[in-house]
Amino acid sequence: MLCTYNTLNCELLTLRHASKEMLKGIFLEVKKKFETALGILRQEKITIDPHDPAAVAQYAKVMKTCVSVNPTLLAIYGSDMNMTRADLFSESQRIKYTIETRTQDIADARSYLLALKDIRMKRGLVDELGAESMMMDALDKVEKELKKPLMRNNKEGMSLLMAEFDKINQKLGIRREDLPKYEEQLELKIAKAQLEELKKDALEAMETQKKREEFKDEEMPDVKSLDIRNFI
Repeated sequence: MLCTYNTLNCELLTLRHASKEMLKGIFLEVKKKFETALGILRQEKITIDPHDPAAVAQYAKVMKTCVSVNPTLLAIYGSDMNMTRADLFSESQRIKYTIETRTQDIADARSYLLALKDIRMKRGLVDELGAESMMMDALDKVEKELKKPLMRNNKEGMSLLMAEFDKINQKLGIRREDLPKYEEQLELKIAKAQLEELKKDALEAMETQKKREEFKDEEMPDVKSLDIRNFI
């Protein structure tokens, strides 16, 4: 009995040590990515001007390589050449990951499409082409033909739906070979929106500071002249 107790105690101690080492490893990995991202950001010049295509393109470029390493932190960005070193993801890659994790257990096609719509709305993306309603109409057509709800493991039914989607893409002028271009357009749209938020936050911060007695006679700088690297 004593031997069994001692063995169990040793196993618990080993498990605790392993858990502690695992948590330590996770912490060190996050710390490493955080420091890498900060190092990249210190080298990048970001101009807070959402109306300047060049500034938006530069911001999109750095945005593509670094993401937030903690939900409570702002996204941190870097240059394309550092993407592998930072081991981070672009916005479109994050959306793809969200779709994969959110929909992996969804069995039917209708719930899948509704989940995609929910993800799009929460990301603040606009369905400018009205593709979602067309996709739902296509699903209605296929399910009417099948005379039952379409399940994602129904290969024949999903093939019919994909054929309908191809017709929609053709109608909208969307080609599979142009997907990289659409991804780039998405990154630019998101980059512009984030620059607008940065500009808004910067203006609010300067207005708040201007109300303080010691700064009331000082002229506030143009937001475009601010260099984020000076605040890191």
